[in-house]
Amino acid sequence: MPSRNRETWERPPDLPGTHFVDAMAYSDPELFEEEKQRILARAWRFGCHDSELPDPFDFRTIDHAEVPLVMIRGEDGKVRTFYNVCSHRGAKLFNDLSGNARTKTCFFHHWTFDWRGDCVSRPRPQPYEALHLEAEDCGLKEVATDSQYGLIFFNLDDDAGSLTNYLGDALSAFEQTLTEEPVEVFHYHQAEIQANWKQWVESNMDHYHEWMHVMLRRTNVITEETLFHRKAELHSGGHITFRGMEIDYEHEGTIAPREQSKAMPGLTAETFQATPLFPNTVLMTRGTVMRIDTTTPLTPDTSLVEFRGLGLKDDTEEDRMVRIRQHNEFWGPMSHNLPEDLFAAEQCAAGYRSGGAAYGIICREENLSAQDDGGMRHFYAEWSKWMGRSASDPKIITA
Repeated sequence: MPSRNRETWERPPDLPGTHFVDAMAYSDPELFEEEKQRILARAWRFGCHDSELPDPFDFRTIDHAEVPLVMIRGEDGKVRTFYNVCSHRGAKLFNDLSGNARTKTCFFHHWTFDWRGDCVSRPRPQPYEALHLEAEDCGLKEVATDSQYGLIFFNLDDDAGSLTNYLGDALSAFEQTLTEEPVEVFHYHQAEIQANWKQWVESNMDHYHEWMHVMLRRTNVITEETLFHRKAELHSGGHITFRGMEIDYEHEGTIAPREQSKAMPGLTAETFQATPLFPNTVLMTRGTVMRIDTTTPLTPDTSLVEFRGLGLKDDTEEDRMVRIRQHNEFWGPMSHNLPEDLFAAEQCAAGYRSGGAAYGIICREENLSAQDDGGMRHFYAEWSKWMGRSASDPKIITA
């Protein structure tokens, strides 16, 4: 096969438009701004797990679509999400990632707000009376918040449909794992990567890249039997579930063996399954531990990825240490798999950012078995629907 010149390199592949992605989708600044408005500001996004806000007045801050937010568990037990800005002059209220506060006083002019978002105090309020600016008119902006199986989501769109309709049956693979026994987050870390947000999301839908991972090549993950036993399930709304992988930990000397007694509810100790939720969250399990990661786009070329590890709340100290070790073997900051995934996303981004790569090919068809590109095609079909543009030719508005 001869090498190509500029004309043939930049020519669209001779494939259906659903089977490739134009580089513009990853790197164009104007398209990125449009994504924030059309997708990120309108879709439900995972905020945190219920266990991260265990007590009244616990809070957690989030930045999403360039909007600073804070989630607070009220005295009534309900979790609410607010714009994390003072209604007086726009100063950011909460600066810590998490904490506990019955009320929050803005550092700038000392307006104070409670867990309902109500403005409960303003220094010297009398001068506002002439123009009838009352405290009850100065509350924080609340955004839609709901949960399923202990996973708390929010939506910036005041006209958003329900979370139940948005998720459909996408979380069915994790219902038993998340609800049969109480679970909690035991690990959290962040990574800022030099890649477009979709390039990280792709890493959880593209199982063809398993050939990259040294550890996966050394277990039984990549065999003809396992590849065709595993299947992708395509849910409405762009969500995907991958099931059917059982990992052989027994014959890899550098990995701690898995005990069936430590398996999460509804799983064996060898089960791997994953559910990428459109647009930017994924849940996955490796038998004895669970992972949730969420991607926050920062610029067209940078993203913040948050990683959570979950285990059983009632673990003994010994069991918890086992889970932590087994989580960190594959998914911790110095693990077997995660650094390789991060490196891959950044290397792809470098190719598109430089203008060197023109298109991404997603044309593998294997009846939705493990290394079929059907999951990515499903994602980009949903992306195209929300954006009103085709991922293979984003310059053309389709809706």
